[in-house]
Amino acid sequence: MFVHPQIDPVALSLGPLSIHWYGLMYLLGFALFIVLGRYRIKRGPQTAFTYDMLDDALFYGVLGVILGGRLGHIIFYQLGYYLQHPLQIFAIWEGGMSFHGGMIGVFVAMALFARKYRLQWLVVTDFIAPLVPLGLGAGRIGNFINAELWGRPTDVSWGMVFPYVDALPRHPSQLYQFALEGLAFFILLWLYSAKPRPVGAVSGMFLIGYGLFRTIAEFYREPENGFMGVLTWGMSMGQWLSLPMVLVGAGMLVWANGKISNQRINKTAGKKRKT
Repeated sequence: MFVHPQIDPVALSLGPLSIHWYGLMYLLGFALFIVLGRYRIKRGPQTAFTYDMLDDALFYGVLGVILGGRLGHIIFYQLGYYLQHPLQIFAIWEGGMSFHGGMIGVFVAMALFARKYRLQWLVVTDFIAPLVPLGLGAGRIGNFINAELWGRPTDVSWGMVFPYVDALPRHPSQLYQFALEGLAFFILLWLYSAKPRPVGAVSGMFLIGYGLFRTIAEFYREPENGFMGVLTWGMSMGQWLSLPMVLVGAGMLVWANGKISNQRINKTAGKKRKT
């Protein structure tokens, strides 16, 4: 059994200014987005993206992540609490961001980005999808440092006591999510996108991969106390929000690969008519 190290959530204090580890993890995620994006542009000259466009996409994405993530957390998980404490809505440095809300925010932001550069929306999302998982993993490390989103009670040998919660050993679910949604998800999506794929396929795989990994991790994570933490059939809000992701992602894969098959059939039929 282990005890959470109770790391000070403030990484650095400069007079009245405090720099929190949680915020630094977000900055790390944004930095990884740029580094990986530049690598993809350099190694894949066929992409429609340029370095300047990548920087612009990050700006749009940051707005989508912060606004969507915060609103998603408020609406999906703790609406009652924030209605009673409205000023806490702005305390982002204390944690409280929803991936699903952030994803919706990013989708909207990328739609605006695609319109600005006259690109197909799915071409944009296919490009940025593999750049996201490591940033998600960094966010989970921020959750661990903040000792939030802890796991359910357990008797496994690596169980961890979170003194701020109780004296029960619990699953270190933040680290599970770091390993699944961060590392494993990145490897899956990076390898899948390394080969040419039909438009929409990488985005579809992103939805499927995250939805499945998040669903697995939720079995070990303590549902949040707040608005609709656990719903019917013992499924958490995170699992319910992940279910449509998997279904939509599967539909996108079928649609994307179906388009390629139809194009091949049409080309074959055209050649036969010419002969």
